[in-house]
Amino acid sequence: MNHHTAPPHAEPFFLKAGTGARFCVFHAAAGACRGAFLYVHPFAEEMNKARRMAALQARAMAAQGYAVLQIDLYGCGDSSGDFGDARWEIWLDDLARGAQWLRERLGGALEQEVGLWGLRLGALLALDYARQAAQPPSTLLLWQAVTNGANFMTQFLRLKLANQMLAEGQEKNGGTAALRATLAAGEPLEIAGYALAPALAQSIEALDAAKFAPPRCPLHWFEIVAQEGRPLPPAAARVLQGWQAESEVSAMTVPGQPFWATQEISECPALLDATIAALKEACHAA
Repeated sequence: MNHHTAPPHAEPFFLKAGTGARFCVFHAAAGACRGAFLYVHPFAEEMNKARRMAALQARAMAAQGYAVLQIDLYGCGDSSGDFGDARWEIWLDDLARGAQWLRERLGGALEQEVGLWGLRLGALLALDYARQAAQPPSTLLLWQAVTNGANFMTQFLRLKLANQMLAEGQEKNGGTAALRATLAAGEPLEIAGYALAPALAQSIEALDAAKFAPPRCPLHWFEIVAQEGRPLPPAAARVLQGWQAESEVSAMTVPGQPFWATQEISECPALLDATIAALKEACHAA
């Protein structure tokens, strides 16, 4: 597959919201519309690192007949608001708004509910949205899903500790526990150029996919591993094992680099190919 072909049609625009506007890019389906997906981007700087892969995948999906809407959540990217004012509830509302826009835009051409495609914390946001939505998404495509919000927040807080060590030559006493105490006291933290609000941190901390009910729709879970053939990470395997008895779940690993965290912008062609293959298989099975 040539991942560098020009998109059939990509339309940037601003979607009006109660709090300003959200920057979006709509990728129209080539030919008859087989379905639609809303892309849920990852957290903070991971969003910027992943922009290229998100664009490549959106174009590839559009070429296969799937309309895709990429939306910058409140306080992220080119959307209204400051990251420090972002809240999980606002992001959930953004997904509802984006899904509704797709339904209205596609009208009768959309014969099923909008699907969700999430990366990293965006995958956890997609799962949280899907379990609360009146109608489940048609499909969940999850890339390298964060399964536990508290563990993810620990990793994010460690970025601040690492920066402190670089600046001061030593780690602050208390480590992540001290940073959590600051948040608990209602004070925001500046981490890697992003202002983390206590309310947002608290919402993320409380999320654990292992405690979610099984998804009410087909789920395709993808994990990037260092070498081909390696198994799913234990955390992902535990979550999926708990769902497989009651939900239509498929999971696979693909070799590649963690493009959301590499120093230079990088790609993972195997992930692009695997995602399209899963969509084709699902389409033939329907």
